[in-house]
Amino acid sequence: MAIVKIGDLSVVQPDWNAPKNIKAFTTTRIGGKSHQPFDSFNLALNIDENRDATINNREQLIRTLKLPEPPRWVSQTHSTIVHDVSQMEATCEADATFTTETHQVCAILTADCLPILLTNQQGSFVAAIHAGWRGLLNGILENTLKVSSFSNHTMMAWLAPAISQKAFEVGPEVREAFLCSDESYESFFINSTRTNHYFADLYGIARQKLENFGIPKHQISGGDHCTYTDATHFYSHRRDGKDSGRQATLIWMEGSI
Repeated sequence: MAIVKIGDLSVVQPDWNAPKNIKAFTTTRIGGKSHQPFDSFNLALNIDENRDATINNREQLIRTLKLPEPPRWVSQTHSTIVHDVSQMEATCEADATFTTETHQVCAILTADCLPILLTNQQGSFVAAIHAGWRGLLNGILENTLKVSSFSNHTMMAWLAPAISQKAFEVGPEVREAFLCSDESYESFFINSTRTNHYFADLYGIARQKLENFGIPKHQISGGDHCTYTDATHFYSHRRDGKDSGRQATLIWMEGSI
């Protein structure tokens, strides 16, 4: 997974073997108009009082990445709701979007939660998923895969920048919730130095879920950045709290293969 410069922006490109018509990126905090503490490429309108700067950043995103249309933003609430962006007429509540149409941009915003992108070997389906621990636990990933009519063996996934296990400490209730759903998740929790606290591996949980759904292991990539420890490139709510901006993860189809 490489961070590359496109115009004034630094972005992360997936390290997957997707068809050439699939375009996907995660933005970083570098290259925009936002002032401290949201400097400088914050893309979330609801956290920064300087809305003009965020709107400018969103316009710059479209221009610099040559998006075919403005991203189809959604109101993310850690739900398990999935929407077909071709049916969306306005911003609505959802934590995953998908499309089988070209030139429609699926997008999510994160600042530690795990962004997951999906496509297939035919280049005829894309999806963007916002997966915090609640969404992973409750089925946002499974719900998104279920909307696809394509074989899961042809699907591929990219785990975009998120908080790593070494930085994601959780209480016992999170671990117990996962173990109640599947005892095999125990391997994704290691003891913290704090009594009865654990470090949780969102990347590992997501990989297991994807494999359980039939996506081949070699078709699952990413998971090698940490938003918490890389303050130069990424926003992190766990690190910065209310002063954290948001990066975007986007995917679309330019056309057929």
